[in-house]
Amino acid sequence: MAKLEAQIKQTKLLNSRALVQRERDTQYLMELKVENLLFSHYAEAGLNGLLNYTVTAHGGWDSPTSQVRGMFVGHWLSAAARIVNETGNMQLKAKADFIISEIARCQEQNGNGWAFPIPEKYLYSIKAGKNFWAPHYVCHKNMMGLMDMYLYADNHQALEILKQCAGWFYRFTNDVTRENMTNMMNIQETGGLMELWADLYAITNDPKHLELVRRYERPSSYEPLLKGEDILTNVHANTTIPEIHGCARAYEVTGEERYRKVVENYWDLAVTQRGAYASGGQTCGEVWTPMRSQVARLGESNQEHCVVYNMIRLADYLYRWTGDAIYADYIEMNIYNGLFAQGFWQARGRDTYCEPLVPETGVVSYYLPLDAGSFKKWGSKTQDFWCCHGTAVQANAKYREYIYYKEKDQITVAQYLPSSIETEVGGASVSVEQTAVDLGQKTLHLGDDIYPLTAKPDFAAFRFEIKASEKTSFTIKFRLPWWLKGEAVCYIDNEKVSYEKDNGYASIAREWKDNSITFIFPKGIICFPLPDQTDTVAFLDGPVLLAGLVGDQRILYGDINKPETFISSQSEREWNTWLNIYQTVGQEHNFRLVPINEIGKEIYTVYFPVRAK
Repeated sequence: MAKLEAQIKQTKLLNSRALVQRERDTQYLMELKVENLLFSHYAEAGLNGLLNYTVTAHGGWDSPTSQVRGMFVGHWLSAAARIVNETGNMQLKAKADFIISEIARCQEQNGNGWAFPIPEKYLYSIKAGKNFWAPHYVCHKNMMGLMDMYLYADNHQALEILKQCAGWFYRFTNDVTRENMTNMMNIQETGGLMELWADLYAITNDPKHLELVRRYERPSSYEPLLKGEDILTNVHANTTIPEIHGCARAYEVTGEERYRKVVENYWDLAVTQRGAYASGGQTCGEVWTPMRSQVARLGESNQEHCVVYNMIRLADYLYRWTGDAIYADYIEMNIYNGLFAQGFWQARGRDTYCEPLVPETGVVSYYLPLDAGSFKKWGSKTQDFWCCHGTAVQANAKYREYIYYKEKDQITVAQYLPSSIETEVGGASVSVEQTAVDLGQKTLHLGDDIYPLTAKPDFAAFRFEIKASEKTSFTIKFRLPWWLKGEAVCYIDNEKVSYEKDNGYASIAREWKDNSITFIFPKGIICFPLPDQTDTVAFLDGPVLLAGLVGDQRILYGDINKPETFISSQSEREWNTWLNIYQTVGQEHNFRLVPINEIGKEIYTVYFPVRAK
């Protein structure tokens, strides 16, 4: 069904912010102890014996007293599987494989296919109309981890556990009416169970697994969505997005157009019509804002991390189906201003002022506040375990999945993140290595063109080294980002060349062997207005949201159409590196602006009213 095939297992990250985030993620996964991750699984299966007081149980949502305890281990497995697949980290694989074997031991002890860290009673109780906190959600996250361990880490035991879990759910739902299922879905989150069953059906082709897909549909939402009705305003966003993932995956495995239409209409209502904050998000207080009405929703609970991650995944589904660059643009903004801004922050060594010796860190910021005088609230390593802890470890293991896509004799570069890919095109082995061009030198010579670098460059530059086992003809398409401030310039083997513009892409079709491609992307400061208050703006440097290091919303004076006249580069270089630091100019009290993804504990403001001088 998909038009573009994501080149996931063929791609590896190279030196970049994405690689740094993934490495911090890996370190965190390795730090967490198996006995703590599995504490609730052991307890539910009766394998804890007398309480082991040498084990310090996790706190927060993973605490033994939490009704969603044990959820996080599923996220852990999902992240570990992907990192193992990309890096071959055998220590992490051994740890993940051991966790799978212990879950299998718990499942065997339970005796009926149940392999989860919570009592079966929770699910039977919500079936009877009682309210427990999200038992379906907990089960989904655990099975998601099992699925990814099978798909990415080649753990076949995980698939066998999963099949037995599916058997439990098939029996559990045999007598569930549609009305009862709707009531259960209204009581608590079912997570992405429909998507999980579709993934399983794609592997097994077992009609019982397809039946589970049908049973976990949500017609009470899908039917009005098919009619284009706005059922999202003030509705909890992350309850609904995974259910739409279910439709997306169901479309891919069944080919039923109704599923695709639900997904497309959801996106139209959630994103296209709704308007967005400059970070790329559309939520506050975990609910969808009213249509193009974001001013009153600026606050301390904008942009839940789980929503960012799951909307990136939804955009990826749509991108693979359509190849439309708007979805890749959306992913880019939410990577830079969501995942980078809200996950695995670490202070620079000098930011600690020599005390303490170990830099401060934060695993995840549940929200990205966008109101004046905001600050991020960072979750700890072992005492919080919010849902966003789970999506943080997953998100930072998945960056490579959004970079390269293939369709027949065509490679598409969707994201500009240093990386390499090895694939096959037209019978030839082809590799692409993407790097950021070194702009720390005095000048950049490309063909007959000279780009002076005595001041901060007003462009981004990326180089692609193409190698093919034999001369072969194919097309490479490069996304032309929405934030370009002029025509992109292309050089092949150091000669300027023209390219075909193709619906948001630079398309180059030719014979390739050993070639170098360099793209120059003009960029600069962009004003991004609030949809319902267009004279109040945020500032972006390309796709990167800037935040003012002030605690109040100050009125700025200047021309919104020419932000470079009142926002300028400041403290722009450190050794051989250009810094993304800016300052206001010509104001009564000037202040600095820095990328929101570099802010740790500073107080900041994102939006500013701008008045003509």
